[in-house]
Amino acid sequence: MRLRLCLACSVLCVIICLTGCGNQAPLPLSVSVSPQSTATAAGQTVQVKATVTNTKTGVALPATASSGPQGVTWSTTEGTVDDNGNFTAPSGTTSSTAVVTATSRNNPAAVASATIHVVAPGQVSQTANPQVALYSIAPAGTASVSIQFGSDTTYGLTTWSQPTPPSGGTSSLLVAGMKANTTYHMRAVVQFADGIQYLDQDQTFLTGAMPTQQFPVITVTTTPGTTPQSGVELLDVVNGASTAAPPAVTDLSGNVLWSYNPGISGVEANPIKLLANGHFLINFSNGAYDGVNSTLQEVDLTGALVWQMTAAALNSALAAATCSGCNITVVGTHHDFAALPNGHLIVIAATQQIISGTTVTGDVIIDLDQNHKPVWLWNEFDHLDVNRRPMLFPDWTHTNAVIYSADDGNLIVSMRHQNWLVKIDYANGSGAGDIIWKLGYQGDFTLVGGTDPTDWFYAQHGPSFTTTNTSGKFSLILFDNGNDRVFPSGVTCGTSGEPACLYSTVPLLQIDEGAKTATIEFNPTAPTYSGFGGNVAVLKNGNVEYCESAGGPGVAGDIYEITQDNNAQIVWHMVVAGQFAYRGQRIPSLYPGVQW
Repeated sequence: MRLRLCLACSVLCVIICLTGCGNQAPLPLSVSVSPQSTATAAGQTVQVKATVTNTKTGVALPATASSGPQGVTWSTTEGTVDDNGNFTAPSGTTSSTAVVTATSRNNPAAVASATIHVVAPGQVSQTANPQVALYSIAPAGTASVSIQFGSDTTYGLTTWSQPTPPSGGTSSLLVAGMKANTTYHMRAVVQFADGIQYLDQDQTFLTGAMPTQQFPVITVTTTPGTTPQSGVELLDVVNGASTAAPPAVTDLSGNVLWSYNPGISGVEANPIKLLANGHFLINFSNGAYDGVNSTLQEVDLTGALVWQMTAAALNSALAAATCSGCNITVVGTHHDFAALPNGHLIVIAATQQIISGTTVTGDVIIDLDQNHKPVWLWNEFDHLDVNRRPMLFPDWTHTNAVIYSADDGNLIVSMRHQNWLVKIDYANGSGAGDIIWKLGYQGDFTLVGGTDPTDWFYAQHGPSFTTTNTSGKFSLILFDNGNDRVFPSGVTCGTSGEPACLYSTVPLLQIDEGAKTATIEFNPTAPTYSGFGGNVAVLKNGNVEYCESAGGPGVAGDIYEITQDNNAQIVWHMVVAGQFAYRGQRIPSLYPGVQW
């Protein structure tokens, strides 16, 4: 009986093998790899590890090249990979993207792949500016690139991050902010769209000597126990002569990190500003009155000219413009401009009219669109009384600043020789140009927290907002030069027991447009009187930085960072000797959005 059963089983096994062994279901396996994405340099090796899991039992085992249940076969689209998943990238100067795949030997349907970004080394080269390097790297695939740099391999500074061309390609970044005649280390940081970060190999760059230009002597002191707001100092120096130093950027110790010479003789910069695209916009002019020989230039960090507009070119554009009031002739641009979020540019330009036989100089505010064409114009001669002449007529208004109010789209214009800040109806280019209010002595506001008229500002410069809101109730700060300060009746300044006639202050005013009040919240007196120039801003750390253009003694300027409290203390002090500092301002770095 047993023999018959064994024979039956044997026959059955044969039948099963003949009919079903060849169609046996694959083992229940899955494969995973780690990392799923990584990056490496050309010619370098990186390991990808695989794990094989029994999907029924959940048991996971490290993959091997054997034929057991966990056996896998490795393959790659380029380069080489060994039986242990060690991928070696191809050598060369071209970046690529490799796919490394692990396939189960016992279940060909069980497959997993890893993406490996192979990055060819970056290249560092000189530029026309001896203190600026060009770093080029070309990752394959969508990525963004920034450059870390510093005096050693801890780096410490970084550029901004810029995207590669679509689907990858060469990304070239200018590296600026380095001292002259110094060796710097730098490396690219490539951030791929899949989240993988790649650090290029360390590179070195030797900066050259600064151009042979007349730089002022700069000294800096920091009060022990205090810490100034980090960043760099953007300097706009003048001296009324062709030997004026070029605009420059220094570190907080006074070392020049960047400068630009326009190659135009007999002019000086006022002002210079860092634009959102990483370029500098600079207005150059010089003459007997504002705007003479003006040239507005946009340059990159190497000093390469992006575009420029001379006074003649501006007049040609005005002649061709169709905006209301644009068909006038101007002397040229001067003192300030405002770059708007929509790409438009607000400039100040001097214009002249003959009144009762006298040539009177006033100003216009011009809106230039993205193509630098005039699309809106506001003329002071149309909106102000030319018979109001508190200071230095016939240089009637001497407009020296314009700031944009983002909340309502209007403009606030500083008129030094009127002792006023004037808000005008710009409404982002659709306004009628009416004067909304006049702030200052004999203006539309009541002064609170000070003595009227003495504590108003006079011959002022460099206003800026100190609050995020810019209309309704807001604060602004400015430099009160004080040239023609008015004192109460019965007060004779400079006499025994009376205030000095000439002194400068730094008032911070809380403005209530509805109530028409201007409340003094902070108003320290500057250490010395500065008869022209200046600017003020509240820094990120809450301190106040202000520039005394002609702080003296002699031809010199002073820039102070002070605490904002009842007993304002000097935190940081820069002296610019041999030149006047028309503006000195703390900016975060040479790259928009990057704090050094």
